[in-house]
Amino acid sequence: MAFENLTSKLQMTFRRITGKAQLNGSDIDEMMKDVRLSLLEADVNYKVVKDFTDEVKELAMGEKILKGLNPGQQVVKIVNDELVKLMGGETALVNFTSNRPYTVIMMVGLQGAGKTTTAGKLAWFLRKNHAKKPLLVAADIYRPAAIEQLRTVGAKLEIPVFDKGIDIDPRDIVKLALKRAESDGNDLVVIDTAGRLHINETLMDELVDIKKIAKPEEILLTVDAMTGQDAVNVATAFHAALGVTGCILTKLDGDTRGGAALSIRKVTGVPIKFSGTGEKLTDIEVFHPERMATRILGMGDVLSLIEKATEEIDEHEAMSMMEKMMSGKFNFVDLLKQMKMIKRMGAFSGILKMLPGMGAIADSPKIDDKQIVYIEAIIHSMTEAERKNPELLERSSSRRNRVASGSGRSTTEVNRLIGMLDKQRQMMKRMSQMNPETAEKAQSGMLPGLGGPIKQTPGKGKGKGGFRI
Repeated sequence: MAFENLTSKLQMTFRRITGKAQLNGSDIDEMMKDVRLSLLEADVNYKVVKDFTDEVKELAMGEKILKGLNPGQQVVKIVNDELVKLMGGETALVNFTSNRPYTVIMMVGLQGAGKTTTAGKLAWFLRKNHAKKPLLVAADIYRPAAIEQLRTVGAKLEIPVFDKGIDIDPRDIVKLALKRAESDGNDLVVIDTAGRLHINETLMDELVDIKKIAKPEEILLTVDAMTGQDAVNVATAFHAALGVTGCILTKLDGDTRGGAALSIRKVTGVPIKFSGTGEKLTDIEVFHPERMATRILGMGDVLSLIEKATEEIDEHEAMSMMEKMMSGKFNFVDLLKQMKMIKRMGAFSGILKMLPGMGAIADSPKIDDKQIVYIEAIIHSMTEAERKNPELLERSSSRRNRVASGSGRSTTEVNRLIGMLDKQRQMMKRMSQMNPETAEKAQSGMLPGLGGPIKQTPGKGKGKGGFRI
């Protein structure tokens, strides 16, 4: 995930000051030196780094900070606030204002940035969250694979794609697509324009012409976050030629230093509106500067986690599961359902990153989705009777050995899973005896199916590693 190195270095820097009862000028100077180096190593634009650190230093050197209570925490808050400002302050929304029956979004960018896939992701997102009826337009005739790729994306997302092959001028394709959108009642048109390996005059002339024809409400530049400072240079060039209204950062889930996210808005004035967070066609989210700042500082992103849970887990399903848990009749069938609910929310390490203080645990190579896979394998190796009546396994070592053999895991792991379920049932039984307010507090912050933090332990027997809950 982006910013991992930056996050760990900033946290090390802040740990040195947050424990101090008082700070002085040399403490601030030393801290700002470390922050400056961390940002430069993250490939943040040099001028952006200088302006940022100068501003933070000026605010941190104030008498109220140096002589106030918890000065270290106040400095961290200043850094957080300045990071939010650096990335634009407020969330930039899509502009749907139009005097036509449809809104036009023109996707631009260089080849390899993920523009075609992102066009589909964006159309899906706006259909899902804004009840739009999108039409995807294949206007990249120079890369034949782009048209086929957009058709494939559209088919998977069940979104219509308008294309006329490669033997017609992109300008004419756009004109015909707008007519089709109006006749078919599409209120959103997303145009996938041509890209190049580098910026050139021919590309820009074509894009300028398409802009004149389509009169887009949004011109969104797709930028590969892994390209670092080059991403800022690309954004500057496209904005100068087209008047870009927003950026979409792709590959923020990859091994990127994150400099583009921290530089683009300051250098170009163009807001980041969306970010690609994975390879799935549904892996796209609105870019919230304040949430990204807390992620960078290792403070988590609880709001995004709540939104993800709300989107992926049906409220009735969750309530039904909770009632079963509170009844004390929770079994392995129910636990398997919970595992599937967690998987729908995405990678387990990604979920942990959104919880305050869990970033370091999430980055551990021992924390991955295999833990859930191991649990599922063990449960699938049980008979239906064993899943519904865990007591059968508790009373029989031969049954436990058979389950271990069938799942390819160790008997120790099977025993731990049985113990985990029993612990969870006891905990939920105690909660059911509390008053409602206390029970609600006890449930808050828990991930379904997990009664505590997962720790990796050396496995024995057939398993290569174990889980502890």
